[in-house]
Amino acid sequence: MSVTTATSKELLGRPVLKSAISKAARRLMPMLVILYVVSFLDRTNVGFAEAALGADKGVSAAAFALGAGIFFIGYAIFEIPSNLLLKKVGAKIWLARIAITWGIVSACFAFVQGETSFVILRFLLGVTEAGLFPGVIMYLAEWFPNKVRVQMFAIFYLAQPFSQMIGNPLSGWLINIGDQVPGLRGWQVMFFVEGLLAVLAGIAAFFFLINGPEKAKFLSGEEKYALKEVMALEDNIKDETGPRGILAAMRNGRVWYFTAIYFCLQIAVYGVTFFLPQQVSSLTGQKVGLAVGLLIAVPWFFGIFSCYFIGKAADTVVKRRKFGTILFISTGLCIFGSAWAGTNHQPVLGMIFITLAVCSFLAVGPVVWSYPTAFLAGSAAAAGIGLINSLGNLGGFVAPILRTAVNEATHSPTGSMGVYALGVLPFVAAAMMFATKRFKNKADELLD
Repeated sequence: MSVTTATSKELLGRPVLKSAISKAARRLMPMLVILYVVSFLDRTNVGFAEAALGADKGVSAAAFALGAGIFFIGYAIFEIPSNLLLKKVGAKIWLARIAITWGIVSACFAFVQGETSFVILRFLLGVTEAGLFPGVIMYLAEWFPNKVRVQMFAIFYLAQPFSQMIGNPLSGWLINIGDQVPGLRGWQVMFFVEGLLAVLAGIAAFFFLINGPEKAKFLSGEEKYALKEVMALEDNIKDETGPRGILAAMRNGRVWYFTAIYFCLQIAVYGVTFFLPQQVSSLTGQKVGLAVGLLIAVPWFFGIFSCYFIGKAADTVVKRRKFGTILFISTGLCIFGSAWAGTNHQPVLGMIFITLAVCSFLAVGPVVWSYPTAFLAGSAAAAGIGLINSLGNLGGFVAPILRTAVNEATHSPTGSMGVYALGVLPFVAAAMMFATKRFKNKADELLD
C-alpha cells in the first residue's frame, strides 16, 4: 500500500502520536542507556588494567593489543545470528540474556593467569555481547518514527559519555580500593564488580523492556494505534524501495557503503578510547588511577551535550548529511591535534583536542545510524544492521593493532605516529557522508 506525503505529514503531526512517542521514550530509554553504559564500561575498562596485567601476569603490549582487538572478532561472527534470534524471541528476553552472559565473562577477567587466558576471555566477551548494540538500534527503529529516531539514537549514545564519566572514576577508585584488599589486586576487584553490574542490569532489563507498542500497557488504545500506524507507513515504504530478506540485505550496495563509513568511525572511537587512560597519564605525568579517571571524564561530560543537541537538531536529510560530514572532519583534525600536543608536551591543548574529538565522534554516530534504518525493515533490518555493526566494529580490532604497528615501524618515542594514523580514516568517512546526497530514498519524504 502506498501513501501520499501529505498523509505521512498528518500522521507525524498528530498530538496523540507525540504523546505515545514521549511515553515510550520515558519508559524504554533509561533501561537501554543503562545496558549500554555497563556494556561500554566492560569493553573499555581493560585500558585501566594494561600496565597491571603486564606487571602482574606478564601480558605484553602485543598480547594486550591482540586481546583488546579480538573482542571484535567474536562480536562480528555472532552479530547477525544474534540479531535474527532477537527478532524471533523478542528484545525483552534476548537483550537481558546478552547482558547477563557478558557480565559473567567480564567478571571472570579477575582470574586472568596470563596472555592466553586474557585473549580467550576477550574473545568470549565479544561473543557474549554480540547483538546488544545492533539489537537496540533495530528495537528503536521498531518503536520510533524516522523523524525522531536520531534523537532517540542520540539519547542511547549518551550511555558512552555517561559510562566514561562514571565508569572511569569508578574503575580508578575500584583499583585504588582493591589494592588495599589482602590477597587481591585492584584490577581484579575492578573487573569482578563491573561484571556483576552487567548481570544486575540484564535482570532489570527483563522486567522493564517491552516487545512492541501493541504490548505496552503504559500506552492508551489510541496511542498504540497512532504509533503502529506511522510505523506501518514507514515499513511499507521500506518494503517498496529497500531490500527484502536476509540475502538481499547482505548483497545491498548501500548496506556495504554504510559499513565502510561505520568502520572508519570505529577506528577513531576505539583508537582513542582503548588508549585514553595511558594517553592522559602520559600527558599529565600521573599514574593511572582515580586522578586520571577524573580527567578522562571531562571529554565525555562535554560529549553529552554535543551528542544530545546535534541528535535533536538532525531531523532532516540535509541536516544529517551536513552534520555528518562536518563532525567526521572535526574528529580527524582533533585526533591529529591530540597527537601533536603529546609530541610537544602540551597537556592542556592535548586535553582540549581529545575533548573535541570525543564530542565529534559521539555526535556523528546517531546520524550515521539514521541512514540504514530508513531503508531496512524486517529480516533485512536484522541482517543489514547486524552486518554494518559487526564488520564496522572490526575497526575496533584494527585500531589498536594499527596504532601499535605504526609506532613500532616509525620508532615513535611518544606514540604520536600511531595516533596520526588513526586520524586519517575519519576524513574518508567525511567524503563518503558528503556523497550520500546522491542517494535517493522515498522514506526521506517523511523527513523533508
